[in-house]
Amino acid sequence: MKRFTTAVCLLLFAAAGRADEAAKPVTVPITLLKSRHFTVPVKVNGEGPFALIFDTGAPITLINNKVARAAGLSKDKRNVLRQAKAKTLQVGTLEARDVPVTIMDHPTVSLVSKVLGPVDGIVGFSFFARYKVTIDYQAKQLTFVPTKYQPADLMAKMMSMTLFGSKDGKKVVASAGVWGFQVGKKGGDEAAGVDVTTVVVGGPAAAAGLKAGDRLLTLHGRWTDSVVDTFRAASEVRPGTAARIGIRRDGKEMELTVNVQPGL
Repeated sequence: MKRFTTAVCLLLFAAAGRADEAAKPVTVPITLLKSRHFTVPVKVNGEGPFALIFDTGAPITLINNKVARAAGLSKDKRNVLRQAKAKTLQVGTLEARDVPVTIMDHPTVSLVSKVLGPVDGIVGFSFFARYKVTIDYQAKQLTFVPTKYQPADLMAKMMSMTLFGSKDGKKVVASAGVWGFQVGKKGGDEAAGVDVTTVVVGGPAAAAGLKAGDRLLTLHGRWTDSVVDTFRAASEVRPGTAARIGIRRDGKEMELTVNVQPGL
């Protein structure tokens, strides 16, 4: 979700599944922003309405912490990514049940909100894939026709693939959790471990005491003799784990515990 999808004309698309011929279309007004994104009025668990960007390219539905607290989905005041399921998510007068949502004060959404007006999240695939949707920019409205298709929880699938790999044996080599540090290794460096090049202020690694310039030797029981080794080791660690890392600092070896946070 590094960018929002913008359409420039009337767009008609259908999610997988056939529309129920008996279903009646429901129209929802949209508000165009100066960026040409548009928002729709959304209620979560009956609370709201809140202004969420309708994004045809977003694989998830995202709400910020303010909405999550109002809807009773979270009491956590930390800005860490986490998952929940809204009992009801209502766009205009159209209501869907048991909708997976991701909770986070996303920096891009926050910036759009600051510059263009109140925006509290994104309506994505987990909601709109349940319908055949027409976007009419001239009339400034969406038209929804319910289908029998129930979209999968794509965030859960991505997390599962990152941690455990796909059915064809392929695996995404990336961390499912937030560690808060970067590593590197110079050409010709054949010694054990990798250099810690950056430690994010306020992140889990910083809280554990890791410092830029440390030499990372092991991560959660696995050797980290290359950057690839480090990514592979991190990809095996579940979010929420208290992971032990072995480092060398000023010629002395020591262990630290990093509480890995949930994240993208």
